[in-house]
Amino acid sequence: MRLAALIGAVVLAFAAPAAAQVAAVPPVAAGERVLGRSDAPVTVIEYASFTCPHCADWSLNVLPAFKARWIDTGKVRLVYRDLPTGPAEASIPAALVSRCAAPEKAFAVIESFFREQSAAHTMRWPEAWLLNAMDWGGKPFRSMVACVQDPATSAALDADVQAARAAGVTGTPTFFVNGVRVADPTLEGLAAVIDPLLAGR
Repeated sequence: MRLAALIGAVVLAFAAPAAAQVAAVPPVAAGERVLGRSDAPVTVIEYASFTCPHCADWSLNVLPAFKARWIDTGKVRLVYRDLPTGPAEASIPAALVSRCAAPEKAFAVIESFFREQSAAHTMRWPEAWLLNAMDWGGKPFRSMVACVQDPATSAALDADVQAARAAGVTGTPTFFVNGVRVADPTLEGLAAVIDPLLAGR
């Protein structure tokens, strides 16, 4: 199947959130895209979109220092979750591609999407952007395409989006630290929440 046709096939019409009551952010489940040790005392959950420029800015300019300070030292694990924003014909296939990467390559795919986001419109949009990221996926191309086409992959993405909306997530990027939403996603803002949790450990 041509990639352009594949993109058209996977663009989903996500329903608007119906619940007024805000639910708790779902706990980390097996198979999620996680950077850091599974036994880290602090869990940071990021809801982001691959077409969101603020998400790309955080990934490129905040994540390296965040990783050096807390992830590489075993204190924090970062969980990436999708909340696709416009344009859907790019953000939704990108979310599916990142979910189909080998677990150890998931953040390489995520980084590729954000690194090339600003230049993506000079490529064949969005096919080349998606193909470039798939090169980092750690699986044969046919396996990646089969996974992206699998209805179970789209269903899992839809379930995560609905759970995010139920938890009151309306924009990207949005961060939760040990289940509590953080208003300031800068390194300093996150430190103000994370460091007290680590104090005395």
